[in-house]
Amino acid sequence: MERKTISIMKACELVGVSRRTIYNWLSSGKIEYVRTAGGSVRIFVDTLWRDPNNQDRAAASMWQAEGGRNQA
Repeated sequence: MERKTISIMKACELVGVSRRTIYNWLSSGKIEYVRTAGGSVRIFVDTLWRDPNNQDRAAASMWQAEGGRNQA
């Protein structure tokens, strides 16, 4: 099964965070990504909605509880 990927800007829009936050999550391993042959970063959508501290709870719920934004 192929996993769906999105751009960094689309990820920002989906979860309501800044590009810097997405880059922080990438460098800390909170979300998974792949580089294309051209060098672009594509984020795996399924990792955006995962709470790395609690696999049973969606990360979206955590972000909504914090006012819709997650400050890194």
